[in-house]
Order: sequence, then C-alpha cells, then structure tokens
Amino acid sequence: MHIGIAGAGLLGRLLAFELAKGGHSVEVFDPAPGPLPPASQQTPYAAGWTAAGMLSPTAELESADENVFALGLRSLELWPAIVASLGMPVELHRRGSLLLAHRGDEGAARRVVDLLKHKAPAGHAPQMLDAVALGELEPALHGAVHAWLLPHEGQIHSVQAMTALAHAADAAGTRFHWGITVTRLQAGEIHTTQTLRKFDCVFDVRGTGARPKPAVNGQDDGFTPQVRGVRGEILWLHAPGVVLQRPVRLLHPRHRVYLVPREGGHIVVGASEIESEDRSPVSLRSTVELLAAAHSIIPELAEARVIHSETNLRPALPDNLPRVEQAPGLVRINGLFRHGWLIAPALVEQTLKNLT
Repeated sequence: MHIGIAGAGLLGRLLAFELAKGGHSVEVFDPAPGPLPPASQQTPYAAGWTAAGMLSPTAELESADENVFALGLRSLELWPAIVASLGMPVELHRRGSLLLAHRGDEGAARRVVDLLKHKAPAGHAPQMLDAVALGELEPALHGAVHAWLLPHEGQIHSVQAMTALAHAADAAGTRFHWGITVTRLQAGEIHTTQTLRKFDCVFDVRGTGARPKPAVNGQDDGFTPQVRGVRGEILWLHAPGVVLQRPVRLLHPRHRVYLVPREGGHIVVGASEIESEDRSPVSLRSTVELLAAAHSIIPELAEARVIHSETNLRPALPDNLPRVEQAPGLVRINGLFRHGWLIAPALVEQTLKNLT
C-alpha cells in the first residue's frame, strides 16, 4: 500500500517504521525542520521529545482505565524487540518504579495506593517497603518516609528513541517531508501548503496539531475536534554522584513530581500534568517546587547542575483517554495524553492488525 502519515511524533515514527518494514511505501509530513531534537522552543514540536519516558501501567491507573493498563503491559513486552531492531543505542530498563511520600502526606499517598490496589490485578499492586528494603533498592532515597514498589514498570530514553525511530524508518525506505504543514486531510488524501497527495490510506497522528481550524468554503478541514493541549514541564539535572536505578514518583497533596534517572549521571525531574496551553519556558514557581521536591527525597541533589528545562503540550481529549478511529482510507489516533511512551507500541500493533 501507499501510506501517508500526517505527523512525525512518536506515533508517526513508530507507524512509519513498522509499515516500511512490512513492505509498504510510506511518506510522512511534519512541520518540524528535521528528525533531530528541537534546537529551541520557539515553534511547536512533537510532545514525544518532552517526556521522561516512564513505562508505568500500574501507576497510571490512578487516572487511566483498564484499556490503558492493558496497552501499557503489552507495550512493555514490545519495546525490547523494537529497540533491538533500531540500529542505534536506546536506554531501556524494566526495574520497576517507586512511589514515595513524606511524613504528613501519608493520607493523600494512601488514597492513591489504595486506588491502585483496587484497580490493579494480582501481582501488580503496590508493595509497601520498610526503610531497610528501600535502602537496599535505592540508597540515595533517604529523604522519604513511606515507599511502595511497583515491580512491573520501566523506562525508556525518549530522546534517544525518537532519534533512532526516525533513523530506522528512513533506513527502511520511509520518505520524510520535513517543514511541511498539513492543512487538510480526508480518506486517501493529504493536503499541504504546497500540494495535494493521494494515498491508499492516510494516518492522522498530529496530536495537538490536529485541532480544528476554521472551515474553508464550508468544507471540513479533516481535523479532530475537542483536542486540547496539557502542559508538561521537565528539568534535566546532572548529578554524577547520585545513583538512582528506577523512576520515582513523589505523592504529594498538590503535586505529582517524578524523577527518572538516565545514563551519564542525568536525572529528569518533571510534573505529570498542568491544565494550560502555555508553551512559554518553565516558571520560577514550577522550578522551585519541582527542584525542592526532588531535593527533599534525594538531599545529595543539592549540588546537581540544572542543565536544561523544557515545556510542551501533550494531546488530550475530554476523557484523557486515547482514541483510534478507523475508516476506509483514513485512520486517526489521538488523545495519548501523558501515556504516549507507555501505550504507543501496542496502539500501533492493534491499529495495523485492523488495517485493510
């Protein structure tokens, strides 16, 4: 088949890689200047770049449903084979993750833990750790009092994976059209600012780029209604003396702050979601709150260096759940919210099984 893909974020790159491997002729259209990480935040870019890459099906049950959980478990099975086939190094681990809480916050923390225990199937519920057990797993986390282990979770280096996916899709024969904005699409057609291209099937995976525009001459522009952007913020720390083996979430009455270790002595600190479509740089308040939270559970981070900060918008629908719409000649996937890296491989697998 001749396949057209609107959007070269995580979903677009995964789709292009899998379809090209399967022998299809694939073309991808994206307004970004190229496949590499953005040099600045002056223009919108794929949400997949601004992510800690947590693969946390159980933790996400706090706000997600059983479908997201199942997709997450399947994606955890799929990621190792995907990474092994990319031809470039991508950091991927399945060491579980931790939930932490300070003294005084145990009420809010236990509400989350009890919810996860209720929703998670046997073997996936949070496992409470005492101070000795926590110290054996993560000696650096001596600033927390309450801890729970989520054993069936992991992490992926999102920047490495985005780069490797584009490289592998290109090597498999995908034709990328960078710097091209899709203005309208419909079954079998992609309209850009420069041309109209016809395909056997079109995939719309533009995320927030698929928000509706004013109709032209009464014609539907083929965009997805009700898509909104949810702001995410991350800070990159360089702390070579701090050893952290797995992602950590701090359960706080006001914040959901996470810390994710990466190779080279880096730790990504971020906030799960902020209901705002503001793309401006990280605020002073967010910086202070995020870093104070990180320092409170790992005191040694006091000497860490803040080397990078980033904001972006994650695509979400009103129910904060993913949606796949398939019709002859047209497939739309949107609303991955904060679950993109967790569920994308399984969503792609499901979608391609149903492709006719």
